[in-house]
Amino acid sequence: MNVELLTDFLEMCLLINAGILLFTFLAMMVFKSFIVKQHGTIFGLSEHELQGRYFSYFAHFKVLIIVFNLTPYLALKIIA
Repeated sequence: MNVELLTDFLEMCLLINAGILLFTFLAMMVFKSFIVKQHGTIFGLSEHELQGRYFSYFAHFKVLIIVFNLTPYLALKIIA
């Protein structure tokens, strides 16, 4: 496996994961009341507790994208 192939792979991973993050964020903004109602019923959590969990999800997912996709991609772009 050469550096160019690995760079292309990480670029696609970055785009896919960023797309998933953007899609879930937009879905939360558009269908917030429906999603909160469903998750509240399923997990027995209040709206306030769910808001914290949603924020935590977005924060953790963003950090994982940066650490496992963006940083290696940029490192390979610099050395290539």
